[in-house]
Amino acid sequence: MQDFDPAALDCLAALVDEGSFERAAARLSITQSAVSQRLRGLEQQVGQLLVVRARPLRLTEPGKVLLRFARQWQALRADVARELEESATPDERLPIAVNADSLATWVLPALDPLVQQGVSLELVVDDQDFTHDWLRQGAVLGCVSTVPQALRGCRVVPLGVMRYVAVASPAFVARELPQGLTRANFARVPFLVFNRKDDMQSQWVGRAFGLPSPRLRDRYVPSSEAYLRAVRMGWGIGVVPELQACDWLDSGELLPLHPEVHLEVALHWHQWKLGSEQRPQARAALLDRIGDALLQGASRALAAPSSPQPGPAEEGSDEKDL
Repeated sequence: MQDFDPAALDCLAALVDEGSFERAAARLSITQSAVSQRLRGLEQQVGQLLVVRARPLRLTEPGKVLLRFARQWQALRADVARELEESATPDERLPIAVNADSLATWVLPALDPLVQQGVSLELVVDDQDFTHDWLRQGAVLGCVSTVPQALRGCRVVPLGVMRYVAVASPAFVARELPQGLTRANFARVPFLVFNRKDDMQSQWVGRAFGLPSPRLRDRYVPSSEAYLRAVRMGWGIGVVPELQACDWLDSGELLPLHPEVHLEVALHWHQWKLGSEQRPQARAALLDRIGDALLQGASRALAAPSSPQPGPAEEGSDEKDL
C-alpha cells in the first residue's frame, strides 16, 4: 500500500469536519493554500478526485475510503501518544455516532469517566438505524446502532435493549382520550415524532392494533429532551424510552397507554479494528476503552430482550383500557 502523508490525511479529515477550506486551515493553523496543496498532492498520489469542491463540500467514493483510513490513523496516533505518557493534541478528537435517545439517557454517564480523564470525543447524533452509515462512510470510528452485522474490518458487540412505551399527559388523556386510545380514534389524535426518519410511533400503533401501515397525525419535535417535555405539556402522544420516562410515570405526570404493548430496540456497538489485537500486553487502545465504557454503561441501563409480547388486538375489539 502507498505511504500517505499524515499531514495530508489530517487535511482531508479537517475538510470533512469543518466543511470549508477556510475553517480547515484555521483548525490546522495553516493557510488555505497549504490545505489545497496537501489535498491536491493526496489526489495526485491516488490518481483520483477525493473532494468535490462545492457548497457544501462532499467526498467522492475514493475520498470516503481515505477518510476512513485518516480516522483510523488519527485514533492510532492518539493511542500511541497515551501509551507513551504523552498528552494528545486538543484537535485529536475521536468521532463516534450515537442515537439521540441513548445520548439523552445512558451514553453520557457511561462516557463521563473517560471525558474527566481528558479523552476528547466528538459525538455525532443520528437515528439509531442510520448511525451505521456514518461508520460505513468513515466519518466516525465507532457507532451505537440497531444493525447487528459487522462491517468488514470492524467488530460488533451487543449492548442490550432499549424499551419504548407510549405515554401522554393526564390533561391530554382527559381532553382527547376519555374512552382510552382505541383502533377507532388513534388516527384523530396527534403523535409526536422526532424527525422524518422516526417510525417508532407507527410501529407501536401497528403492534397495539394489528395494523400494517397506520397513518398518524404527526407533530415533529427534533430533540429528545424537548420531545419528552412536549409530551408532558400535552402536545400529543409520545413513544419514548422507558428509561427516560420512568420518573414521570412514577410521579403520575405521564400516563402509560396500553402498558402491555412496548417496542424493544436492540442496540449494538460497532468499532473499527485498529490493531490492538497485535499488542495484547500494551495498554488498551483508546477506542477499545470507549467501547468498554459504553458496554459497561449499557449493562447498567439497558434491558435484556424479553419474551414475545401478546399478539395484536382482535379485529373486532375497538375499545381498550389505557
